[in-house]
Amino acid sequence: MASALDDPALQRHFKGHKDAVTCVDFSPDSKQLASSSADACVMIWNFKPQSRAYKYPGHKEAVTCVQFSPSGHLVASSSKDRTVRLWAPNIKGESTVLKAHTAVVRCVNFSSDGQTFITASDDKSIKAWNLHRQRFLFSLTQHTNWVRCARFSPDGRLIASCSDDKTVRIWDLTNRLCINTFVDYKGHSNYVDFNQMGTCVASAGADSTVKVWDIRMNKLLQHYQVHNAGVSSLSFHPSGNYLLTASSDGTLKILDLLEGRLIYTLHGHQGPVLSVTFSKSGDQFASGATDAQVLVWKTNFDKYSVKEIVKLQQKRTCPEAPPHLNDIYPRTPHLHSSSGHSIEINPMCEVADTQTFDPPIINVGANLPYCRRALGFGRILRRGRTLAKSRNESWIWRIPTFF
Repeated sequence: MASALDDPALQRHFKGHKDAVTCVDFSPDSKQLASSSADACVMIWNFKPQSRAYKYPGHKEAVTCVQFSPSGHLVASSSKDRTVRLWAPNIKGESTVLKAHTAVVRCVNFSSDGQTFITASDDKSIKAWNLHRQRFLFSLTQHTNWVRCARFSPDGRLIASCSDDKTVRIWDLTNRLCINTFVDYKGHSNYVDFNQMGTCVASAGADSTVKVWDIRMNKLLQHYQVHNAGVSSLSFHPSGNYLLTASSDGTLKILDLLEGRLIYTLHGHQGPVLSVTFSKSGDQFASGATDAQVLVWKTNFDKYSVKEIVKLQQKRTCPEAPPHLNDIYPRTPHLHSSSGHSIEINPMCEVADTQTFDPPIINVGANLPYCRRALGFGRILRRGRTLAKSRNESWIWRIPTFF
């Protein structure tokens, strides 16, 4: 029997939001974690012991998405107030506002080089923006309903998007055209993302399914029916071998993509889980839910090779021989179900006290008028030029204040 220490383990939990946590994202160096919430705030959590957390008010309505820039010097957030904000993730916390869409902004995502970011909205469009010149670039408008999510491919040449029109679309940024469309007649997808190689996309279905598509051969590779409610978010492990999913059924699941099966079911949140993400190194992952908590987990299983993981699983369970990626062909999706073989982990039951002391929270800029905070953001960017030049990162600090 494999040791429980081989399994994912709950490391930290953070409390500070007053409403559902809608999105979580690690900083590039994994020293900070950003979270967004329906309480209209963005929070930055620091992993150093005794470090304070920063709470940034500013949005007028629920914040739907948050992401660090590739350099880690900026955090972008999108909101139901139809705006995108750029924050300096420090104790100053100044922000600048971009009036991005005519409806709710569901998603914001940076390209890997940090030069561009995209936004997805209920106005049925995806918009691309130049970060350095604060300039709108173009719109992608072939979706016929709300756009839930849009993500860059790792090389920045493609965009994947999902919409309430029940399609997942792949866009070529060279000609700004939709080059592929995957249709799911049973329901729409809530989230979509590329694997690390940029060869596959995975979609999180409102009909409780998870699907993995090969965008080179235009075919469905894997189809998982392992949740009991809609899947709200997913994240590929940096190795590309595992997929982490979150669902309204209150659980997180870890799928082994090479073996095509569910290996872990994680409990810990009280209520629907809305967001999950792996750290850039893959040794941690975080989750946010309607219980207003942010949980940070240690992967543990990542220290083993794929073959060792499979061997460990065979000691615990005796599932049928799983299919491989290449065994599944277009229009004949092989359904992967949980079949009761996953390893159930509930840290709240197994450990007497998993809750560390909540960090003190600094409510940044709550009493300052917006104009002062915006001007402060301009000042901090100018002060940052000298530091950034010494780090050969001057481009990120030449952003003038929006509007």
